Amino acid sequence: MSLVNDIGAGLDGLAQLRALIASGRRPGIAVSLDFNLVEIDAGFAVFEGVPGEHAYNPIGTVHGGYAATLLDSACGCAVHSKLTATQAYTTLELKIAYHKAILADTGLLRAEGRIVSIGRRAAFAEGRIVDREGRLYASATSTLLVFER
Repeated sequence: MSLVNDIGAGLDGLAQLRALIASGRRPGIAVSLDFNLVEIDAGFAVFEGVPGEHAYNPIGTVHGGYAATLLDSACGCAVHSKLTATQAYTTLELKIAYHKAILADTGLLRAEGRIVSIGRRAAFAEGRIVDREGRLYASATSTLLVFER
């Protein structure tokens, strides 16, 4: 069973994610890459993390997969927040643009995800990663499949 279902079985998506934040528990990927779901509302999700050398690639910058993971999480949870208790989702496509290199000393990053549109079977979301000064590091668009469990 998933961590969200374990914490919020029978709740709609928004209530599940609010329960997850309140519990203080984190899924393995959030522990591994050291980021947190910090804000959730209907159609909107925010993750924050401080990238460090744990996410470095061999050329001495934070691996693009770090930004991709934050953006996939933000877009996915924005969609999750609009689901019923019997629905789930999966990412079909994630397109990322990297605007600025992320380094271990970049500091706190904020990944915001928002729904663009959502239907019975498909959802579209977009996300942005910015630092405390609002500088853009990466952006994404995401297509997600919505289905009954």
